[in-house]
Amino acid sequence: MERKEPAANRDEYGKYVTRYTEVPAIELAPGITARIISHDKITISLASAEPNAQLPSHRHENEQMLMVLDGAIDFIIEGKQYHVEKDDVIVLPSNTEHGAYFTDKGASVIDIFSPPRHDFVARLEEVKKSQGK
Repeated sequence: MERKEPAANRDEYGKYVTRYTEVPAIELAPGITARIISHDKITISLASAEPNAQLPSHRHENEQMLMVLDGAIDFIIEGKQYHVEKDDVIVLPSNTEHGAYFTDKGASVIDIFSPPRHDFVARLEEVKKSQGK
């Protein structure tokens, strides 16, 4: 198939494409790191947790969807335990109390937040500044 559109130049490419592996990781909790990409109305977090890591119970105004890419998590939602594994998706309305116990498999997840997680973005900016970026 013939492509009629011209290729984007470097500046145009950077406006729409981010290579997430080049984004510095931030620590969410001991043993849990994430690469954050955020825009006007949404934040995505590509996170990984070491085996047996723990995310303390918390809540935030942002709606959240979490997709388990690999591993297993005993997720706590409003005081109840939900065992989730690869291919499971959790949907958390605003201000839902939640936390997690990662199993001995650890886990890789994608979190999507709306509105954006400005606290995560601020931490990312601190990390970039400390790395001279």
